[in-house]
Amino acid sequence: MHEHVSNVISACSQSVHALRILRTHGITAASVHIIFKSVVVAKLLYAASSWWGFATADDRKRLQAVIRRGNRSGLCEQHHKTVEELLEEADDKLFSNVMYNKQHVLHSTLPGTMDTKYHLRSRPRNFKLTAKNSSITESDLITRMLFKDVY
Repeated sequence: MHEHVSNVISACSQSVHALRILRTHGITAASVHIIFKSVVVAKLLYAASSWWGFATADDRKRLQAVIRRGNRSGLCEQHHKTVEELLEEADDKLFSNVMYNKQHVLHSTLPGTMDTKYHLRSRPRNFKLTAKNSSITESDLITRMLFKDVY
């Protein structure tokens, strides 16, 4: 995972360098912000739902550092969301697509639904919770989303 994160950060650094050159040639700040979000942030989050659970805390800090450097150098908005917030939004959107679209490739990986005869409080999802047998299943997108907001 460390090598993948290093490659992503390297690609983002090249894009940041290109943005700095564009800024010195007179591109507006609003345009730089849009390009930063559509290029650098997109590279950071590309397929991140699949590998985010396997990233270490150090890898996550390194990815967030790219956003902080862009913030300090004026390439993105001052109150830009963190990588974790952006990824959480992307995960929620992907999981809702998986849940409600029966034609989605990942829909078949969802566990069965759970029927309860009692009505205590509403649950965010009515799927059966799977056992966390190993760190691999614990880091999986489906398992992470099933256990999100359980309590």
